[in-house]
Amino acid sequence: MSSFDSVPTQHEGDLIGTVAGPGEGPNEFLIVTPDEQAVKTGEFITYTVSVEGTDRDVIARVTNREQERGLPDTFMADPNVAPETVAATLGVPTDDIDLYRLEATVIGFYDTRMQTFSNPRQLPRPGTRLHTAPDGMLEAILPNIGVDEDEATDTAGNLALSQVDVESKDGLAHMGWLLNRDTNAVDIHLPINEFAATHLAILASTGSGKSYTAGVLMEEMMMPDSRASLLVFDPHGEYDSLGEMRGSETFSGDGYQPEIEYFSPENLRIRISELSVGDVMSILDNPSDRMQERLDGGWRAMQRRESRTWGIDELLREMRNQYGEDDSSVGALEWRLRRSIQRNDLFTTDANVPLDDLVSPGRCTVLQMDTLDSRDQQMIATVLLRRLYQARLAAVRNRGDDPNYDGEVIEHPLSLFEEGHRFAPAAGDAPSLGIMRTITSEGRKFGFGIGIISQRPSKIDPDVLSQCGTQVTMQIKNPEDQKAIRTSVEAAGEEVLRELPGLTPGQAVVSGDAMNTPVLIQVRERHTEHGADSIPATSQWRKAHEKRSQTPTKSESADMGGGESSGTEDLL
Repeated sequence: MSSFDSVPTQHEGDLIGTVAGPGEGPNEFLIVTPDEQAVKTGEFITYTVSVEGTDRDVIARVTNREQERGLPDTFMADPNVAPETVAATLGVPTDDIDLYRLEATVIGFYDTRMQTFSNPRQLPRPGTRLHTAPDGMLEAILPNIGVDEDEATDTAGNLALSQVDVESKDGLAHMGWLLNRDTNAVDIHLPINEFAATHLAILASTGSGKSYTAGVLMEEMMMPDSRASLLVFDPHGEYDSLGEMRGSETFSGDGYQPEIEYFSPENLRIRISELSVGDVMSILDNPSDRMQERLDGGWRAMQRRESRTWGIDELLREMRNQYGEDDSSVGALEWRLRRSIQRNDLFTTDANVPLDDLVSPGRCTVLQMDTLDSRDQQMIATVLLRRLYQARLAAVRNRGDDPNYDGEVIEHPLSLFEEGHRFAPAAGDAPSLGIMRTITSEGRKFGFGIGIISQRPSKIDPDVLSQCGTQVTMQIKNPEDQKAIRTSVEAAGEEVLRELPGLTPGQAVVSGDAMNTPVLIQVRERHTEHGADSIPATSQWRKAHEKRSQTPTKSESADMGGGESSGTEDLL
């Protein structure tokens, strides 16, 4: 039996090495291990220390790996000759020559009273044996799901986190598996309550799997044990396949079936009376201060009316009553209002869609906005978010006399924004930015969550991004985007940022409020089809060419007696 052979106890995984000494930082230490142990960067390891007289299983993460000892460089010089052959010729032994020095950072021991990790404030002593953290322990303590002391201890009163049944807990989203372990070895679950309350960001370069991962989370939230109230803003029509959840046994239970509703651009309309003065200002072409004053006065008067079905004609009549029939500013406003609002099919005087037709527990509503321009998409988001926020605010505070509250009770809506930087831009004047800042900073108190999905973190408003308490971050190589994550995402330490360029599609770092420590995962496969794959250019070209080859061109038709071509009529 070698010095590294050991029979692990109930709380131990495989023996991987011993502590060599302290590292550079106050929570870092060094490990010496033989190469055959193959401990990967990001692996979770454990050791036992006594804290205030109680033995604690402390978790640490391997953050770096370098060779300490190996064959001399001269043995490696000729690529045509194996190093072992050179060593054997010279009579140099090669057994057990490889030795690696690892760096590890202490995460802490799980405190069942605090429901989080506590720092033991002491490093392991040199010579302390280190093991891989048991699979069951990691499943129990990595996600912020809360583990009470009764279920975390065995009959002898010792911590037995590896025996906690995570899958028996409701409201968990199965995201995938711990990346450095075998597939299915360590399931990673996110507590939906955490990211629904503290907001969510899914950030990744194009093609890294952000929309796929968002689809996984949507599937999990529509499971019978969650039955979420989801509103999805889909600028590119990427979530058509979510309808496959209807009638699927995977999403059924206790008589429950998820409702998946789609609103096409033709069904997306905004009642004029629900716009604010600020909304209208953002639409009009450079109104003067005097025009803004006239509009503000008229708009406020109209909003005091009981009827909500007024339009531009009624507004203009009110402004002329206030400021006179011949007021030049009102006249200038009329031209702008009729062109920008009255002639835009987006706006209507009709009654709006009831909120509970859009958001309701067990319903996922997808707003398909792919044929609308960016400004119209932003305006729809602005009005809907404001309606939802006012309804939640009034319902929580029992403000039934609020004129903006029509009595609808909306239960904890979660709005997800694909291309989130479009609705909350770091630069620009998107009308939706103000309400998104309000909800991300105050929505937790009123049960209103937001999820931002984007491939350009640097283009997201820093205030909105910093309020997203849970982050799923995938491959990001752009330095500006990495900088935005570093400055805006509190849980993104340097070790998280180091991982981002090397991730492959489907791999992610999950961090923030939903996790007790950043975790590297492989995202699971979706139950529904993915609807956001890139369009294959070559097959599209081939099909188009085959179609064209079967249809005579104009010149060919002319040659066959179909008339002459001037040679200019095909020009744009």
